[in-house]
Amino acid sequence: MPARMSGWRRPPMLLALLALASQFGSVAIAAPDEQRLGRDAGYPVGANLKQAYQPTYLVGSFSAMDRIAPSCTQAPSTQVLALPKAEPQTTIHYRFGNGAFTLDDYMQHQRATAVVVVRDGRIVAERFNYGRSAEMRMLSNSMGKTVLALGILKALEAGKIRSLEDRAEDYVPELKGSLYGGTRLVNLLRMASGARFVEDYSSNDDRVVFNRIMHRQGTLAAVKNVQERAAPEGERFNYSGAQSSALGLVLGAATGQDLCSWIGDQIWQPMGAEAAASWLLNPVDQQAVAQGGFNATVHDYARLGMLLANDGQINGQQIISREHLLDMTEATRQPPAFRPGTMQASHGNTYYGYGYQVWLMPGSHRRFVLLGIYGQAIFVDPELKLVMVHTAVGQDAAGDASGAHLGQERDALWRGVVATYGNW
Repeated sequence: MPARMSGWRRPPMLLALLALASQFGSVAIAAPDEQRLGRDAGYPVGANLKQAYQPTYLVGSFSAMDRIAPSCTQAPSTQVLALPKAEPQTTIHYRFGNGAFTLDDYMQHQRATAVVVVRDGRIVAERFNYGRSAEMRMLSNSMGKTVLALGILKALEAGKIRSLEDRAEDYVPELKGSLYGGTRLVNLLRMASGARFVEDYSSNDDRVVFNRIMHRQGTLAAVKNVQERAAPEGERFNYSGAQSSALGLVLGAATGQDLCSWIGDQIWQPMGAEAAASWLLNPVDQQAVAQGGFNATVHDYARLGMLLANDGQINGQQIISREHLLDMTEATRQPPAFRPGTMQASHGNTYYGYGYQVWLMPGSHRRFVLLGIYGQAIFVDPELKLVMVHTAVGQDAAGDASGAHLGQERDALWRGVVATYGNW
């Protein structure tokens, strides 16, 4: 879930320090919490998933998650899409609170592991923290939901899925009689199943219960366990990864392929990915963790963003239907209750809208963002052919419980990127 958008004022002492750093180029400020995050130990990788989320192991684990847990691999493309670096690099300016900052300042404020800005197919700005590099595969968390949705749309194009008005049980008979089984695919894509499900990343929310069942009994059992209804399907947005898990089962049944094979064949290789990618697997049933187990390099995330910014086209080849992408990402094609400014996301926040497993942004024209907990994001502006990839090890999953305001400052940074090339 995204963090709430709200104003914030940076403490005067920190503003003074940042001003001093700007005045004297030799003054260097370390990335936040380096020592706590394992710098002195070389940013170690956790031995298991439980240890991976402890602060000392977070940086190392988020760039090595498919070495900790079982996974399947998507091969890279045999025709890699070039991603050259523009020279000179662009200086990105943005405003936040009462201050004016640059991308370098941002990397000192927030626990970002990487920020890559691409315009018209060229890297115009790139930064890394905590010893991370472009060769490392970074965990996307819920950004993977959007990749899953692209797989669903490709199955629709291929005739493997007949219609998004079909129900999940039409493809997975074992779901017949269950809440998600009786839900139309389009409403699972919009997080509009109507199920009563709380996903707030607390220690005992419904997500914890869902994942516990998934890890002990399998994905199908966890999906079938969600049975309580809060609203008719299609009426109300309610974010939950369980709906993505149901879609993952549908995609596998419809195509006869696992996520690695289908996404790899239909999207990853055609778009020109440079490196292998992976999906984490649930050990009990070997199902890909569709709600958030995708891993890829930041440059390949940028290529994915470029595919979306170009409305599905790469080097003159239409990889995915433009009309389907508009259905997925255009606010006016969503019901009013799912558009920016009207959709109730959390705590009364109406900043975002929601399309097909992707967040829709306000503004003068179509913009959208893939989001994952702990700070993962790919921002896309198709009109400006602009993409910003952001990976991070945020202090808390929900985004703002720590008071670090990562979501708000990241949004301000994106607005600064947009302002460099156009208008909001």
